[in-house]
Amino acid sequence: MRTATDPAGVATELAAVPPRERVALVDPRFVGHGHALRLALTDPRFPAAAVPGALTAQPEARAALTRAVTAAAAAPGAAGQAERTPAPAGAAATAAGQLATVGSAEETDTGEAAEARTPSLVDDIAAALDTEGVPPHRPELGVLVATVPADEERRTAALARTAAVDEERVRLRSAVKARDGFFTTFCVSPYSRYIARWCARRGLTPNQVTTASLLTALIAAGCAATGTRPGFVAAGVLLIASFVLDCTDGQLARYSLQYSTLGAWLDATFDRAKEYAYYAGLALGAANAGGGHGGDDVWALALGAMVLQTCRHVVDFSFNEANHDATGNSSPTAALSDRLNSVGWTVWVRRMIVLPIGERWAMIAVLTALTTPRITFCVLLIGCALAACYTTAGRVLRSLTRKARRTDRAARALADLADSGPLAELVAKAAARSSRGYLAPAAAALGAALLVAGAAALPYGSWLAVAGAALYGVLAGCAVAAPLKGPLDWLVPPLFRAAEYGTVLILAARSQMNGALPAAFGLVAAVAYHHYDTVYRIRGGTGAPPHGLVRVIGGHEGRILVVTAIAALLHGRSQGGPNQGFTIALTALAVVIALTVLIESIRFWVSSGAPAVHDETGEPA
Repeated sequence: MRTATDPAGVATELAAVPPRERVALVDPRFVGHGHALRLALTDPRFPAAAVPGALTAQPEARAALTRAVTAAAAAPGAAGQAERTPAPAGAAATAAGQLATVGSAEETDTGEAAEARTPSLVDDIAAALDTEGVPPHRPELGVLVATVPADEERRTAALARTAAVDEERVRLRSAVKARDGFFTTFCVSPYSRYIARWCARRGLTPNQVTTASLLTALIAAGCAATGTRPGFVAAGVLLIASFVLDCTDGQLARYSLQYSTLGAWLDATFDRAKEYAYYAGLALGAANAGGGHGGDDVWALALGAMVLQTCRHVVDFSFNEANHDATGNSSPTAALSDRLNSVGWTVWVRRMIVLPIGERWAMIAVLTALTTPRITFCVLLIGCALAACYTTAGRVLRSLTRKARRTDRAARALADLADSGPLAELVAKAAARSSRGYLAPAAAALGAALLVAGAAALPYGSWLAVAGAALYGVLAGCAVAAPLKGPLDWLVPPLFRAAEYGTVLILAARSQMNGALPAAFGLVAAVAYHHYDTVYRIRGGTGAPPHGLVRVIGGHEGRILVVTAIAALLHGRSQGGPNQGFTIALTALAVVIALTVLIESIRFWVSSGAPAVHDETGEPA
């Protein structure tokens, strides 16, 4: 901790701190809750953050902070001398990096009417950061107190307000997301927040809890794979335990403000890995039921559930990205939705209808324990299909009735989510256009329909299916030939995902080769990981994966062309007897794609350029 008495002293102390360190400025007369300081000074997600009387800057904001302090030092009438009062112990304990303490602050208070103002160097510097292009994040404090009293009377009053608030209760409440599903809100969060506090007090990190959740889910999948009733019961119990830990890791991160790039990657990918590994466990369990004799083959259902769930997520991601920063973004449908949200019971009904992760995992766990894998998958598919119809129809209505103007950033995000390969890019360049009507989703829908229909209706292994895949690539290129700024252009990425995943599923099912469906499951899982990785990079503001990676793995249209060509090439060779060529080829393709995308993904997410993403918007589907 360093103490300064004037702006020039602050500038001097800042210059003495290595530029790669985070710094914090705290007024020595600060009065408030320790968690208010913690929110301002220790959250790693923002380049700069501030509350009244306290300010922090990450290394990327240090240059702007130095300019702001220099300007404050040169300004006439700058906040002047302050008594050399040590900063509060809570400030020193929670500030990351070095702590520069400066004096003289304005009298201001969160949640209270503004009082008489005095010159404030810390708050003047925070305001100056706005003009430097690095606006500090100002956390919502609610009932928490953060103020710098101008005199002893106000200091006594501020201390009384601070003592009147149960800080720990506020901290526990803020550890829970504001918007979660019914099951999570009422059946998990009431006690998982205390598990999070228990973990924090024992020095456990969110990443450790996330890993424990993954291991628990993998054990649950292993229990389901036994194919026995005790195994299914244990699997259901462990799946719920895994979900409790999944809630706990996020609550622990919010409770202790332990956000990290590695945590962002783990949180973004492990949920899908857990759920899809559990699907595989159920499929293996169905096959192993009855000691492996006369087992039930539900791999097609397992793959169908993964395809449907992934497509649901892509609909969510694409719609949100398309409207992330749109202007004039309103519609009668959205207004009706807002009115429904004002009626308490409709909020919970609507959240449950979309079958978010809490409700979905609870349903899967109960059905696993009490029924069979086939029944579990059938109910899951029906529920997810109804949820997908509900959410997609609502978003289509919103898009058709709103007059939003979408930005270049939104168009770029949708183009990245499209995952176009060399063939589609070549066609897009040749068919460059400026129209923003409904041509893009129409071309994508026509291509997807022709591709899936051909895979299902044409004789298995037909070269006409390969021609259909080539035509699909041409139509995919036409769909992305212009910037995706149309009202329904957000449908393009999910249509591409449905076409690619659905075709792989159909071809594997129709091949009637042993192991083809499990191999297809692995292939779709590897490709889906790449698509989820793309989503979370975009949401973190760092853009899509390197374009070279997309080219190497072929893009969606390239992979479809390869899979249909493999089916045609190897089908003729299997006519004389059993042949596992298609299965082997799918397995090899899955391994190559998985290794390629995982290596690049791990390299990115452990690099210094990866964002500390953390989802605060509510429970995902």
